[in-house]
Amino acid sequence: MEERTRAYLRGRFRDHYRRTDLSSPPAPETREWGYIPWTAGSTRMVRHQSLLELGELGDFLRRERPRHVYFSAGRYDDPGADDMDAKGWRGADLVFDIDADHLPGVDPQRDPYGEMLARGKAELVDLLDFLEGDFGFEDLTVVFSGGRGYHVHVRDERVRDLGRDARREIVDYVRGEGVELDDLQRTEMSTTATRRVLATEGGWGHRVHRAMLELADELLELPEEEALERLQEFDRIGESRAGTILGAVSEDYETLAAGNLERGGPGIRQLAKVTTARVVADQSAAIDEPVTTDLRRLIRLPGSLHGGSGLEVTRIPRDGIEAFDPLTDAIPESFVGHDVTVEVSEPGTIALNDESFTLPDGDVSVPEYVGVFLMARGRAEKGRE
Repeated sequence: MEERTRAYLRGRFRDHYRRTDLSSPPAPETREWGYIPWTAGSTRMVRHQSLLELGELGDFLRRERPRHVYFSAGRYDDPGADDMDAKGWRGADLVFDIDADHLPGVDPQRDPYGEMLARGKAELVDLLDFLEGDFGFEDLTVVFSGGRGYHVHVRDERVRDLGRDARREIVDYVRGEGVELDDLQRTEMSTTATRRVLATEGGWGHRVHRAMLELADELLELPEEEALERLQEFDRIGESRAGTILGAVSEDYETLAAGNLERGGPGIRQLAKVTTARVVADQSAAIDEPVTTDLRRLIRLPGSLHGGSGLEVTRIPRDGIEAFDPLTDAIPESFVGHDVTVEVSEPGTIALNDESFTLPDGDVSVPEYVGVFLMARGRAEKGRE
């Protein structure tokens, strides 16, 4: 990045912070703060800062107009201490990170930026289903990172003292690591028989049971021949097993609804095994394990600007996630309403603010939010005036 481009972005970031009132996270004075300045040839973070050293947050941002801004998930007695052990750890928020370009099947060299972010939002919805439905967390802050994905901050008092191992267990649960049918069933014994029963009260057992019942309801709506064909789509379920399963579902739906995996013989257990694998693949959330288990992690400040995109790190209301479009809603108002000339070095098409822009090599005049995006991502330099 050339110096005139850095100078331009520094100035426009400062203008953004002059017009924006940022809210700090809870207990900001107990957190470590860090930032990356617009230094030529370096993205080295300045960290081990406290608010006592930085000063009032808004004044600091307007004065330093940093490229990136972070605060710690952890809370400390002395957050400005240079040595981590000297900080005096008090606890930490539980933080989750979804990076769209790390998701299975996503190729950042091939897939459009907007499509990757849409995949990331789908994973975010799955994650929130776990956090709220399975764990019962209520104090959640959902944030678009301004770059590759989404963050979720859990500030429930019950999680603050959790160590790395406990946080890793939460990660493994959300990612469905090692979940198999044997883990989700229990054995019940009576005077006449032993039966395997799905644990339907909650967790992954409830998810698999719900999927089994949804399939049973689907089968009962189909003509018999189509229902048998539908069952034979599943691995290791042939015509004979399909007939046994369909008979059990048709004649004794209540037994399946109770979680009993004996009625229907080996076929119903094979169906439950395949369903378990499908539910884990479909409903697990692809979160970044090191972020959640790191008790000292620094995370982006909502309301700040992402120096790699020029987009705003945006807090999203819980009821606004479905409608949220990062390529429109995270565009800073400071960059809307004027044009700028940039020298494009990486031509191509980008989509921002519900518009598509096809950019050639060389000088071109574009809306400023497009120009800032291109410059921040290294695809253009500031045009000479």
